[in-house]
Amino acid sequence: MALRTPRRLLCVWCREGREAVLKRVFVAPDPGRLRLFSASRAVAGISLAVAVCGLVGHSLEAAIVGGLAALLALFTVTDPTVRGQVVTTALLPAVGLPVLALAAGLHDYPLVRDAAFLAVVGAGVYARRWGPRGHALGVFAFMTFFAAQFLHTVPAQLPELCMAVILSLCASSIVRFGVWCYERGRLVAAAPALSQGRGLSRVTTRQAVQAAAGVAFALGVGQMLSDQRWYWAVGATWWVFVNTVSRGETLVRGFRRVLGTVAGIVVGFVVAIPVHGAAVPTALVVAASVFGIFYTAAVSYSWMMFFVTAMASMLYGLLGVLDTSLLGLRVAETAVGALGAVLAVLLVLPVTTHAVTDEWIRRALRCVHACTAEAAARLAGTPGADPGPRVAELEALLTRVRLAVSPLVHPLHFGRERKARAREVLVLLDACAQEVRSLAAVASDPDASHDARLSAACWRVEAAVEALTSPSGAGRARGPQPSVQQAIGHPALAHLHGLERALAAMAVPLQREESAYLSGAR
Repeated sequence: MALRTPRRLLCVWCREGREAVLKRVFVAPDPGRLRLFSASRAVAGISLAVAVCGLVGHSLEAAIVGGLAALLALFTVTDPTVRGQVVTTALLPAVGLPVLALAAGLHDYPLVRDAAFLAVVGAGVYARRWGPRGHALGVFAFMTFFAAQFLHTVPAQLPELCMAVILSLCASSIVRFGVWCYERGRLVAAAPALSQGRGLSRVTTRQAVQAAAGVAFALGVGQMLSDQRWYWAVGATWWVFVNTVSRGETLVRGFRRVLGTVAGIVVGFVVAIPVHGAAVPTALVVAASVFGIFYTAAVSYSWMMFFVTAMASMLYGLLGVLDTSLLGLRVAETAVGALGAVLAVLLVLPVTTHAVTDEWIRRALRCVHACTAEAAARLAGTPGADPGPRVAELEALLTRVRLAVSPLVHPLHFGRERKARAREVLVLLDACAQEVRSLAAVASDPDASHDARLSAACWRVEAAVEALTSPSGAGRARGPQPSVQQAIGHPALAHLHGLERALAAMAVPLQREESAYLSGAR
């Protein structure tokens, strides 16, 4: 049995891993082709930024910093409106350039530099409390400090690097907000942050402490491995914490980061080392990597890290410092960084997976009810009623639910029953979303007429959501199911009754999950 169990686990992981690759990357849904547009626009924006730096005569290091600034602006700025995105992008230099100057001035003072880096990490994570803008500014601050270590920036280079950052942000903004602003006229929804609180009860505060602790571990061990490339371990810890909340999410992301990095190292051996910094092939591979980063970020963290590692390998080749030992060191430093993140979330103010998934599921269910109410009001002729924004909010919430539940459905998760319950909840939430989308489409029809049965059906949906989201109320959501005949005569009724069935079915796995949690099965 001792020999068969690891083999069986490996087979399960390989099978489910292959299926995940096929479903989540190559055939993953891309509504409105937003991922394709985002990836294509990123290549155009970053290429223009680097080209502008080259045209004004900037050095290779300045062009790299400029390209990184453009990439971060396009990748991390996710405000819910175009106007908000413009404001956040304009604020990036105000945060990043002072941090860049600080990092450049502390190279000769390692202890002070390390303390400053830890402060930037803590502040960057804590800034998430201010939503998408705080998140973007925090990431930009961290990455400018990181870039100074990557390029060994000294104060004499600061004027050129600062100009490269400003020029690159302007160039990428021309593409994003002028030439290719596909968000204009489209609602851009972002899931709201988790319930706040005070002190250490606030999630962002706990994460800031966790990130600082993890980075401190990564920084110390990373410097033991290399006094030149230690920042890779710090970067690995930082990016494992980005967009994660619970310890389960962080554990899964740490595993996926190491997996993606190891896969990307293969590109370093097969492509980057033979190319050895040749300009044209390096530019092509970097452009392909940028496209891959943006196209896969929303569906597979492992693939995103594969492309990030491939791009980094090509850039090191361009700088003339790439060799096999450097690639091996990157894997080791990444593993140290992932370990630092894992230890931090397990030992320092841990946030349980159950608490996070429960909160996001409740929010999604409440949004289902809000969508239903708006659609019913629209059908009843209420002025200003529009389910569209609520549907977009639900899509954002479902994305967050999938991220929160991902540790429970991961191939390496050992709880078979809990994995089955989590998958059932995801399927039923997807069914609710499909019914809501269809209901909103019916409500948008100007010829749709109000049916008195809609009010009763909406009331039942509200009662079902209330039972599911109230404390210990999941078991009360079960009740008599509406018959198919009841839906005859109005298409909206069919979708409302579909919602009722999905909500009633969801009571069973949610109640079992709550019981398992209370009994200590975490």
